[in-house]
Amino acid sequence: MATSNNHVAVAQQISTVFPKARQPTVGKAIDEQQDGLFAPLKIKDVELKNRVMIPPMCMYSAVDGVPNTFHLGHYTGIATRGAGLIIAEASGVSAEGRITPSCCGIWNEEQEKAWKGIVDAVHAIGDAKIGLQIAHAGRKASTYELFDPVVNGTSTAPRSEGGWAEGPNEVISSTNKKFQDDYPEPIAMQQKDIDRIVKAFADSAVRADRAGFDVVEIHMAHGYLAHQFYSPLSNDRTDAYGGSFEGRVRFPLEIAKAVRAVWPENKPLFARLSCSDWVEEGGWTIEDSVKLSELLMKEGVDLIDCSSGGASPDQKIKSAFNAYQVPFSKQIRDEVKGIKTAAVGGITNAEDADSYVRDGSADLVAIGRGILGMPNWVLDAAKELKVTVPTAPQYVYGAGGKSKRRLAKEAREAEAKKLEDNHGAVQEVTA
Repeated sequence: MATSNNHVAVAQQISTVFPKARQPTVGKAIDEQQDGLFAPLKIKDVELKNRVMIPPMCMYSAVDGVPNTFHLGHYTGIATRGAGLIIAEASGVSAEGRITPSCCGIWNEEQEKAWKGIVDAVHAIGDAKIGLQIAHAGRKASTYELFDPVVNGTSTAPRSEGGWAEGPNEVISSTNKKFQDDYPEPIAMQQKDIDRIVKAFADSAVRADRAGFDVVEIHMAHGYLAHQFYSPLSNDRTDAYGGSFEGRVRFPLEIAKAVRAVWPENKPLFARLSCSDWVEEGGWTIEDSVKLSELLMKEGVDLIDCSSGGASPDQKIKSAFNAYQVPFSKQIRDEVKGIKTAAVGGITNAEDADSYVRDGSADLVAIGRGILGMPNWVLDAAKELKVTVPTAPQYVYGAGGKSKRRLAKEAREAEAKKLEDNHGAVQEVTA
């Protein structure tokens, strides 16, 4: 049974407790930076205080797709730590579109209302901005949670445990072939299914807007439904949605067009791509991603979130260094004029993150697992880069940061010292 009323009430309290007049803009450089990790960025009418993005990460903690008190605490907690943009976890555009029975959704009014409470609370904290990733898992749906991926020798969650892969089977895809042996056997989508899912994405974007999200990101990566269509590894169709590059990208482009038509023009639209399938031959490549990014931009997508993999269990990621996906972000940004990109994956070092913005590799740098393990990553990065930023007053002492009052006092003292030094210099000249 879904329970959203309690956390919505708590969210309203948070929105009252954090009046903007007293809440500092956590993570925003006191002395505005012109470049680097702590430079602001404006996309459409949404201004981000810095270039750190928290990417979508599934929490597997929802009931009936409804976010709850856990999600309220999770996202407001992240908001107090100063990231420029938070993208909330993959949320199914339909019930069968969730990855697991414990994933969030955005297909009904109860979910919309629950998300709105969270968004309002996040907005009340330190000028935080938050987006939502809208998603359909396709043939990788109705599976067990990541922290408990195999139960009784299978990854497929049965209907008795909230799944939908049997009795009747509701798992759909570009193909009728499984991702791997212990995954659900999908039903190949017909035109009516394609039309329904395209509309579901658009309807979810409308709900996300009503909930107050600043950004919507369409999940087109990691072997989920949109990726299942554009990757040759999972698209064996012979109709208008298969075969050639143009056929395989038709479905994701229809989604982007439908979402952009209903998502407010002044709000940014992102798309997450898997820029490589990481197979020796026959898979999706970075060159394909450049071409798709160009087409997505023409449909109104503002930023490509550059990830990779997930289409094949036989993938072999060639990672010579931690931030192995940064070159994808740079290549798309360089070759698709006018598109913005986010770099993600294995980025842990503040100096590296700063350099990716400065050298044009990315407009945003996504810190995911790093922020889960080190919640103060943004504030610590500011110290390392010698950029002064406000800290949330609730954590100012523990974080070693500075309150608005302390910052104002230091500014007055610095100004007084400057005047004193100038006065001394004048006296010396006069003497």
